[in-house]
Amino acid sequence: MNFELLDYVRMGLSAVFTADPVAVVFGLPISMTLVMVFFGLIAGIVVGAIPGLSGPFAMAVSLPILLSSFGFTPSALLPVLGFLIGLMKGSTLGGAVPAILFNTPGTPDALMTTFDGYPMAKNGKAGKALRVAHFSCVAGDTFSDLVLITCAPFLAVIVEKYLDYPEKAALIILAMAFIAAVVGTSVLKGLLAALFGMFCATIGTGEDSTPRLTFGIDSLAGGFPLIAAVLGVLILGEIFKTIEDLAVSRRDQRALPSVKEHGDNKLHLSDMRKLMPYIGVSAVIGTIVGALPGIGSTLAATLGYTSGQRMHKGEIPFGSGAMEGIASTEAANSAVSGSNLMPVLALGIPGNVGAVFILLAMESIGGLNPGPNVFRMTPDTVNMELVMVIGLFSLMMLANVLNWTVGGAFMRSLGVMQHIPARVLMPIVLLVTLTAVYVQEGKMLSVYVAVGFGVIGYVMRRLGISVLPFVIAYILADDFERLIRQAFAVSGSDPWFLVKSPLALVFLVLALLVAVFLSRNPVGQQVVKHADKD
Repeated sequence: MNFELLDYVRMGLSAVFTADPVAVVFGLPISMTLVMVFFGLIAGIVVGAIPGLSGPFAMAVSLPILLSSFGFTPSALLPVLGFLIGLMKGSTLGGAVPAILFNTPGTPDALMTTFDGYPMAKNGKAGKALRVAHFSCVAGDTFSDLVLITCAPFLAVIVEKYLDYPEKAALIILAMAFIAAVVGTSVLKGLLAALFGMFCATIGTGEDSTPRLTFGIDSLAGGFPLIAAVLGVLILGEIFKTIEDLAVSRRDQRALPSVKEHGDNKLHLSDMRKLMPYIGVSAVIGTIVGALPGIGSTLAATLGYTSGQRMHKGEIPFGSGAMEGIASTEAANSAVSGSNLMPVLALGIPGNVGAVFILLAMESIGGLNPGPNVFRMTPDTVNMELVMVIGLFSLMMLANVLNWTVGGAFMRSLGVMQHIPARVLMPIVLLVTLTAVYVQEGKMLSVYVAVGFGVIGYVMRRLGISVLPFVIAYILADDFERLIRQAFAVSGSDPWFLVKSPLALVFLVLALLVAVFLSRNPVGQQVVKHADKD
């Protein structure tokens, strides 16, 4: 039997909408995956509305709990991914709430939203500002997802056709150089963080038959637990830093600003037409930025806002309550979320923190190994990875539909979340994170590893070293080592196998140029400055 694309689409949709029904409404099955997307989206909007938290933060805490709840069977993949995608999309939308109502961005990429959102709120147009943010955010997100669905298969085909073991290994070097260069205050610090992450990943058996660097500790023969190490560096390190900041600073006793609505706060069709050029330009900018590993949504929001400011000819200037300013920012930062999965699906390389946890879920559960093979259509057998990818695309579009319908109404009711003080929030998050690590592994060793890596993450932050290059290098280290060994074996043990491949050599030269350009060029330094905020 030959399986066509429509057969895969049908199977992917069936896996999302009909598999494992938990209820039947009006004769229609409601699958567990649908339920998880819905609750993930709601939780993400709540998280985004709380200053100090973010979508990747919530994804990190949720992943171990989800893995423990659903297990590691292939049927668990789509429900887990559904919740994580809902969190990712909802948090971007929710971050605009405190930015508009209280001049406090819920997420770093919502900073530019405060410039026009809060002035609109002070002028009695808070409801309209929130509606503009909702419309622009979901429009940019939807555009980015459509680009992902269209372009990811073509990128995978190119990778499969032109890249062999040496080229893939060199491509990882280029990706790591780019991420290390654009994330952090210093290219050298980013490179050191990436190298340190790869060093930590070499502890354990790895590709060898005997343990490496374990100092005789049998518990380390398999290496550090991946999720415990990642959560420690990313989450516990930030918690430790925040708790110390709270301890040494006096609590701000100022009352929160209050805003009252008056006049027409609806978003009319004429307003949407006026906003569409700004949304279109910013969505393209965000999609391009999201496809580049390591840059993140803060730079996308900055570029989107700047482009919108140049286009603007209206009566109200940017920074004084122009709804076009909100639209430009929100469309750009939300458009990152779809395109940042392109390098994940086609290359297996995560481009930002949110993509890290999507990739971790895929690798932990199985059933979907990112790379060119996921898009391969086999003539006589079903490629279940392609079914899962189509299911993933369906989840993203479903989350957009929910964002269009219920997301806006829910986000406008969350102004109260601003009142949760960080001194109460951080200890709760610390306890939940440690509990999640223990539940996922079932061993106290994982908790100790998480705390140890948390200390490493804290020290890195205090030294001004970004943790993202460390985390991505730690995750990619096994694949990099495997590719290097395979390329070395295929070349007949030629030590110069990387430079004898023209394409691999091009990647290596580009890696060097990226590091040099971004460390010396003023434009590159601005990229680094904005990327570090993610």
